[in-house]
Amino acid sequence: MSARIVLILVVLLAVLGGGALLYQHQERSRRPDNVGALGQTLLKDLKASEVRGIRIVEAKRTLTLSNKDDRWVIAERADFPADFAKVREFVVKAISLKIGQSDPIGEKDRARLNLDDSGTQVEFLGADGKALGKLTVGRKYFKREVDNPEKAAADGRFVAVPGEPKIAYLVADPLVQATTRTSEWIDKQSFQVEKVKSLEVRFPDGGSWRIERDGDNADWRLAGQRPGEKLETTRANAASYSLSLLELADVAGKDANLEDPILIEATTLDGLSYSIKVGKPEGDNHPVTFTSSGSVTGADGKDAERIKKLEARLPREKLLSQHVLLIPKSKLEDTLKKRDELLEKKQDAKK
Repeated sequence: MSARIVLILVVLLAVLGGGALLYQHQERSRRPDNVGALGQTLLKDLKASEVRGIRIVEAKRTLTLSNKDDRWVIAERADFPADFAKVREFVVKAISLKIGQSDPIGEKDRARLNLDDSGTQVEFLGADGKALGKLTVGRKYFKREVDNPEKAAADGRFVAVPGEPKIAYLVADPLVQATTRTSEWIDKQSFQVEKVKSLEVRFPDGGSWRIERDGDNADWRLAGQRPGEKLETTRANAASYSLSLLELADVAGKDANLEDPILIEATTLDGLSYSIKVGKPEGDNHPVTFTSSGSVTGADGKDAERIKKLEARLPREKLLSQHVLLIPKSKLEDTLKKRDELLEKKQDAKK
């Protein structure tokens, strides 16, 4: 090989090498400096075993979940019990959050993505009350166009962390529980009045009715039944049975209105008595308070399992009786019928 050919090859290699270096430099300049964060854990120092509280702050409300005596409670609702499964799930999700996308942002972008003060602030607290990890939860992320972003299920969420105000992270979890709505945190299990023996409903306007029976399969009797009146059995069954299907929509705050309530008195075949006050509807729910008394009876062999089940429910019922509960109107509408609505209509009788 001649010296001239060797020289030409050396020049070509230099040109190609320089081009490769230039290409690599251009590619690096096009990547964000924080590309190495992708796939990394967002709250890397947060440990579930150390979390003893969660504070969630929105524009006008704050929700504080605290671990007291090995149970989680909501401070803003006089320590009403939170659902432990929901708390655990939220903490585990927070610890597992991975960075799916990382972008530099300015002040306008922070506001647009609700990663400023308009976003939801989440703090995980230790036993000493100090923050173990913080997170700003911003706008929902959608892979497709949606008609109503507020109600549509999101594909992810834009978030930010303290100390990095100029970076927006995208995570794959929509973080629907990052909210101060207590209805998303409580255990929805309510008190339940089963196997009703007698049921009396008294309305603020003076109207009332009372039904009773002698046993589980016995016929209902309407107190003060007048000539020509006949109790519609299915409506009596519905009025009493509905009390065994109650569930909580939420727990009310201190401003709940129980003025001039409907009064419900019920006794059960198990030996329990309930006094229930039902306030005027607030949206889709009634504010409700109750007291219970009596002791479970019938402790023979065949009833032993049921008695055990009822007695296990009593501590929670005692706790619920200390709060104003919000119960869906649909769960009480059969019980709150007026007296004439329980009667068999003339056309029903003809049929």
